[in-house]
Amino acid sequence: MAFSAFDITPEKDAGESREKKWPWYGAPIYAAICFALFYVSVLPSFYSYPDMLYQRDEAQHPDEFIGERSMKQLAEYAAIGNKMSGSIANEVHTVNFLLRELQKIVDESRSDLYDIEVEKQYSSGSLFLFGSAMSYSNVSNVVVKISQKSQQNDNYLLVNSHYDSEVGTPAVSDDGVMVVIMLEALRVISRSEKPLAHPVVFLFNGAEEACMLGSHGFITQHRWAKNCKALVNLDSAGAGGREILFQTGPNHPWLAKYYHQSAAHPFANSMAEELFQNNFIPSDTDFRIFRDYGSVPGLDMAHALNGYVYHTKYDNFKNIERGTYQSTGENVLPLVWALANAPELDDTAAHEEGHTVFYDFVGWFMLTYTESVSIAINVTVCVLSLLCIGISLYLMSVDDGADALKAIFVRFGIIFLVQLGTVLAACGLTILVAVFMQAVGLSESWYYGHWMIFGLYFCTLFFVLGLLPAIYIGWTKRRTNMKLDQTISCFMHAHCIVMIVLCIIMTSMAIRSGYFPMIGVFFYTISVVLQITLKLSLKKSYFVTSHLLCQVLPFIYYTYMCYAILIVFVPMQGRDGPDSSPDVLVSVFIIYMTMHFAGFLIPIMHKFRKPKIIFSIFGALTIIFIIIATTSAGFPFVKELAAQRYYVLHTSRTFHNADNTVKQDSGFYIQPVDTRLGELDDSTFKNREPISWTDATCAAEPFCGLPIYSGRWIDWKDSARWIYSTAPQLPMNIELTQVSKASVAANKIRYEFSLRASDRVMIYVDPLAEVKVTDWSFDKTPLDEAHTPPYLMYHIYSLTDEPFDFWVELEHEESNTQGPYFKLVVSEHFLYHKEHYTEDFRTFLDTFPDWTYTTDWFSSLESWVL
Repeated sequence: MAFSAFDITPEKDAGESREKKWPWYGAPIYAAICFALFYVSVLPSFYSYPDMLYQRDEAQHPDEFIGERSMKQLAEYAAIGNKMSGSIANEVHTVNFLLRELQKIVDESRSDLYDIEVEKQYSSGSLFLFGSAMSYSNVSNVVVKISQKSQQNDNYLLVNSHYDSEVGTPAVSDDGVMVVIMLEALRVISRSEKPLAHPVVFLFNGAEEACMLGSHGFITQHRWAKNCKALVNLDSAGAGGREILFQTGPNHPWLAKYYHQSAAHPFANSMAEELFQNNFIPSDTDFRIFRDYGSVPGLDMAHALNGYVYHTKYDNFKNIERGTYQSTGENVLPLVWALANAPELDDTAAHEEGHTVFYDFVGWFMLTYTESVSIAINVTVCVLSLLCIGISLYLMSVDDGADALKAIFVRFGIIFLVQLGTVLAACGLTILVAVFMQAVGLSESWYYGHWMIFGLYFCTLFFVLGLLPAIYIGWTKRRTNMKLDQTISCFMHAHCIVMIVLCIIMTSMAIRSGYFPMIGVFFYTISVVLQITLKLSLKKSYFVTSHLLCQVLPFIYYTYMCYAILIVFVPMQGRDGPDSSPDVLVSVFIIYMTMHFAGFLIPIMHKFRKPKIIFSIFGALTIIFIIIATTSAGFPFVKELAAQRYYVLHTSRTFHNADNTVKQDSGFYIQPVDTRLGELDDSTFKNREPISWTDATCAAEPFCGLPIYSGRWIDWKDSARWIYSTAPQLPMNIELTQVSKASVAANKIRYEFSLRASDRVMIYVDPLAEVKVTDWSFDKTPLDEAHTPPYLMYHIYSLTDEPFDFWVELEHEESNTQGPYFKLVVSEHFLYHKEHYTEDFRTFLDTFPDWTYTTDWFSSLESWVL
């Protein structure tokens, strides 16, 4: 008879094995201990902030970040209100606020040690971004350079944040808090005697929310731009909290090394970088502009707590997490100092060494290493783990010779297939629940009540991961001499091999997140080594104790990551578009995060009596939570705290047809931004006739004749609604002047235009059949890359009365000498002019329930056939 590698007592019969099982009521105690470990370790670590330093204690804390001063500055910034690029609030009041604070810093600085230069920059330019040819006129930046007089160096560090805002928000977190943190960091540096080997440029840019045009104006035009060799970009997608480092480089691992050495409160993950760069996050930052247009490597950091307030009026001073100032300041200030003194700045090209793998462990410490080192670590851990599993299986039968060894390996092969099938079934059922929730209109029931995620998706996973092995164990208990501990161990060995395969696949595909399964494999391997050592030395392995002790740290890490992912991504699902699949995405996140620890903890529950009943309870909970989702308790939206978002535009439209007839109408253009499309049927849309867009409607006009304001809206238009109304009151009308029309060849014609409109204009160019746009004054990327028309252009003015002049050149058949050749559409958008709202528009907005949030403005669209 075989002996276990984990126990010297032979299994005498199945009855004895059953007697050795623990009482059933121990299972909920075991589960409660896991929950308690999460609550006492993960949550306090995630919400851990340093004590704020006050101005009265500044003398005792030289060269340290004073959070109170930043808090006071942010209150003044918040009082300005909405700060859209081009508005008086942004271009005058906010700029004056910055200049006042900067002058204070200059006045209090060590003028004997530092030179501080402050400039206002106004720039105009063009680029291609987000599917649009963009251009801008006179956008503003405030730029500061600090350099130590004793250090002469032409290589600078760039630190960036933005002071403008989106529609209707005071932008306290996005990005006011980073603005004031930059001010305080500059102030501390300017009064310190610490060395500053390289100058630091602090860019306060005034047009990030306007498609990141401020950063483009700086990096392509400012006289200091060519000297900026590395970047620290500071942004936000929430209401403060701990800022996460989610992008580095690219290909400059030394940057992450300095963050590792400098950040007192690390919160960083290369998995977040891969998710961001693969468009899982419906946002972007100036990091892209500096990388793509200036080839400047850097670090991209952002706050993400309470993302429900992102780009809403609730991004205000009272909602900012109080610990944000000190926590972020104590990371940013030392990081800026460290990078400013980094010798790598003098030759960044010499330090391009591939991508970086980086991650913090619950905020306690951080690990960084290059991609090549990651490959070596992953492969080594996986190979050693397979070796240890093989030794463990060998020791299970070492006393019974070769025949017993063969039987053990055959039994393990069967268990591996069962575990593999269990993992696949668990994944499949969990995703199936998500698909069902979306299909029946119950998606996002967890949007505010995160506890719904536990019942819908965690319980589904636990149900399958536990029940199928329990059925197998029950079916084979009288058909084998293998002890229960051995069977449980084999199931965990099998799950480890599944994780090894996942790790190897991700590593071979150059997915740096392959470190994630590696951690689970590493700690499980340690437990197996410990059990083998105890077995060989003490003749007893203390299987459960040694295994669970080795699972404490990975359980803490994986649940921490799971919690962080949900805190960041769940609010984003409320603005990811009506064409998204939020429940499927969340279920996949849950599967990926949970499999790494559940496969090593759930098998222990087979030690308790009645395991099939215990695991069936999880299945019953899933059904109960699906039922809850149909009730008011499962309604996802909450007034002010987690509102459902809509864009609402009061629009007038004028269509100049080819036969010289003119068609005009007006209405409310409503664009949902999530998947719960029927929530307004009993309120705003009740007793009205909202019109959807048909193929015929869309065929008649570019982009269905809608005043598109974002390329994403093109993909969302099928869910948009139009309700006819009275016309908006426009402060100014579209004034398009055809300056010239001239043939430049037998089959080419050129149109020149001059446009006067609001400060934000969208232009559509749609060539007719047998006509091709060959050139124009906009960014030429769509033409060079042969994009499919209609073409979308975006232009922004900032405090300028100059008209926008542009031209288009078209190629046509030689026989077509009279035209028409193309459709030209201009839509102007008034994003911060609420004083011009009509009574009808205000009344319509009041029909939206209090659990919704409207981002609203008015617009005008005019179309010509030319």
